[in-house]
Amino acid sequence: MSSGTPRRPGRLRNRVLAGLTTLILPLTALVGLGASPAQAAGGATASYTRTQDWGSGFEGKWTVKNTGTTALNGWTLEWDFPSGTKVTSAWDADVTNSGDHWTAKNKSWAGSLAPGATVSFGFNGTGSGSPAGCKLNGGSCDGTTTPGDTPPTAPGTPTASAITDTSAKLSWGAASDDKGVKNYDVLRDGAKVATVTTTSYTDSSLKAGTDYSYTVQARDTADQTGPVSGAVKVRTTGGGGTDPGNPGTGGDKVKLGYFTEWGVYDRNYHVKNLETSGSAGKITHINYSFGNVTGGKCVMGDSYAATDKAYTADQSVDGVADTWDQPLRGNFNQLRKLKAKHPGLKVLWSFGGWTWSGGFTDAAKNPTAFAQSCKQLVEDPRWADVFDGIDIDWEYPNACGLSCDTSGPAALKNLASALRTTFGKDYLVTAAITADGSAGGKIDAADYAGASQSFDWYNVMTYDFFGAWAAQGPTAPHSPLTSYNGIPTAGFNSADAIAKLKAQGVPAAKLLLGIGFYGRGWTGVTQDAPGGTATGPAPGKYEQGIEDYKVLKTSCPATGTIAGTAYAHCGTQWWSYDTPATIKSKMAWAKSQNLGGAFFWEFSGDTSNGELVSAINDGLK
Repeated sequence: MSSGTPRRPGRLRNRVLAGLTTLILPLTALVGLGASPAQAAGGATASYTRTQDWGSGFEGKWTVKNTGTTALNGWTLEWDFPSGTKVTSAWDADVTNSGDHWTAKNKSWAGSLAPGATVSFGFNGTGSGSPAGCKLNGGSCDGTTTPGDTPPTAPGTPTASAITDTSAKLSWGAASDDKGVKNYDVLRDGAKVATVTTTSYTDSSLKAGTDYSYTVQARDTADQTGPVSGAVKVRTTGGGGTDPGNPGTGGDKVKLGYFTEWGVYDRNYHVKNLETSGSAGKITHINYSFGNVTGGKCVMGDSYAATDKAYTADQSVDGVADTWDQPLRGNFNQLRKLKAKHPGLKVLWSFGGWTWSGGFTDAAKNPTAFAQSCKQLVEDPRWADVFDGIDIDWEYPNACGLSCDTSGPAALKNLASALRTTFGKDYLVTAAITADGSAGGKIDAADYAGASQSFDWYNVMTYDFFGAWAAQGPTAPHSPLTSYNGIPTAGFNSADAIAKLKAQGVPAAKLLLGIGFYGRGWTGVTQDAPGGTATGPAPGKYEQGIEDYKVLKTSCPATGTIAGTAYAHCGTQWWSYDTPATIKSKMAWAKSQNLGGAFFWEFSGDTSNGELVSAINDGLK
């Protein structure tokens, strides 16, 4: 998001999701038929699922189940991969190999299985082969599975009708199964609310004016469940108020914050912090950043942080600890819990950012395929209820950021149109855009007015105009609201950027003013006022030349204001940043311009009691 320097996750597990096709392999294709399962494995089975495949690699999962009547104490699983297919990393089991023969042994905490219990472990791999010769504790892996008995197919995506303040009727196409479908589980926001034998269900326990997401899963006569259906979003009637998804209407304003995926590492900033700081109740939207853009597709960024990281009870939004076998953990599950506490809160998945914007050049070559990949990822049944839309952070269309794009002025408009067509009117589709208001600058490089017809709003990045990438200065505020005498570059301020976008035809209600929850600074500075010389970037905890507001407010308090923002000179350091006072004045300006609201980068830079979020909320009332 930051337009001056990249911000990247501290670590990544390379389980990037490019496609969501799940291949469940029948056990009869995986195992050699030797001794019976009761003799060989003590009444236990092992099944394999290829859960993700992104072309250059895949994610697999083995599940061991105790189908016997006594406890299973320890297990060893063996299988063969064809030449060219191998495990590259694994979790929740100790996996080794001898050539193409692979062995997995239970972790100390996962060896004892009560009757009926299961345990799973996963791995990343390369190659296209499937496992063969499966053995569990020396015996066959197929247990008592009936050869040829396959799980049911996915039901059709539900449709909703007869929606009232407290109820909605759901209908779906039947699943198919080789032995017959027994019933269907109806899932609301990922949790089962009913099991029915027909292909319709009326949910009568809803709240007025609230969003829900429904999926359906079939069960066959052998009690096997198939894949989950696509999701349908339902909003009940009533509830009063206005829709925070429509900026600038009914007196409401968008108040949006970016939550960084990698903040759970070095920054130790988690979704629960949004609740404990009080910020969750003062915003309307969260942009979850970032998903990657590569190969012309939307893909997962850091799947461990997003979906796997386990939270203890004291770390969790609702005080309930994650379990090892639940289908979704990590930030996504915590966001789901946060939305349950704040039913009007919307969450968008943001893709790109400074580091990953280079992928948009390929995406622009086939906008429809890109949009379809994004929708497929956003609507994955495991987290379809978490996200209310998608945000595109392309830095920059037909211009240069970390890399240069030459897709042409129409590329953003074409991409936006494809996203809107694919996602439809029920999803939010937004974009973070440049605030370069200089003559012939980045705003002039793309058709932002044309693209705005498809976007719900723009997050105009009105910060990072100046910084210590100009190591010798001149010192200048990184987020000036207006121009001032001596500004290093004409057009590098919020007012000029907003005015230029309006002049091009972007509606004011579709423009959000950007606020940085951090400062940019230099060292070796002797002059108090802006315009001084420097010897280099000031020290910062995570990166030179940048520091969080929560640190600067005490380490280098503001000594003056210029162009609607604050600056500070302490010792030989010179910093600029926004304070609660300057933010409130910026919010007053945003209202005077009839803007749709404001957004900020990013939550972890604020104080523990969310004083900057409070300033935005108070200023937009």
